[in-house]
Amino acid sequence: MSHVIEVKHLDKVYKIDKREKFLTIIKQMFTNDKYIKKKVLSDINFDIEEGERVALLGKNGSGKSTILKIITGVSHQTEGEVIVNGKVNALLELNSGFEMDFTGRENIYLKGTLMGLSKEEIKKIEKKVIDFADIGEYIDYPIRKYSTGMRARLGFSIAISIDPEILIIDEALSVGDEEFKNKCLKKIEEITSKKKVTMLLVTHSSEMARQFCSRGIVLENGKIIYDGAIDDSVEFYRKTLKGVKDKI
Repeated sequence: MSHVIEVKHLDKVYKIDKREKFLTIIKQMFTNDKYIKKKVLSDINFDIEEGERVALLGKNGSGKSTILKIITGVSHQTEGEVIVNGKVNALLELNSGFEMDFTGRENIYLKGTLMGLSKEEIKKIEKKVIDFADIGEYIDYPIRKYSTGMRARLGFSIAISIDPEILIIDEALSVGDEEFKNKCLKKIEEITSKKKVTMLLVTHSSEMARQFCSRGIVLENGKIIYDGAIDDSVEFYRKTLKGVKDKI
């Protein structure tokens, strides 16, 4: 097996403008620095093999989503290296990236183009996207007329309709009603059942982590504190970080 994702000595530091918060100004009023530096990732190292399904586990603010954003190119690391070998489909912020004055149909072509597809390739998946989103006549309405849930449904449908080599998911399944969520889960299961599809998942559901993943990486305060089989990872997380019960 070959590595499809390699993360080496990854650090991420955010600069926070001191003027943003009153207390921050008080704490920093005797320094000359304009920004406060906050380190959110520290020396992150892991490899993911082809076809492997990995869950990132940790409390809010532990660095999970930041890692996904760096791997997908939405954000950039301060130090370290990320190597990705394969076509990535990312289910991150499903409501983002739309042109609000374009119709849903026009946005399919826009987002498809941004994902590297030709017009002919987008045309082949257009009906599949529309059928899966199931938003009826609204597909030809401007996106600005959509509810947040409708935009998320369309965003999910576009991303999931392009056959991925690497599928990256960050809490993307809080879309629509229960019926649509189950439809999304079934689609993800269908995609990941293919041997060569690699998946990296961030979720707060231990049930979902166990359903889709065989390995878990536990993070705390921007550092990896455990990396192992999914059942062991969930149990380690629950025991290590108090107050974690049904969710992770």
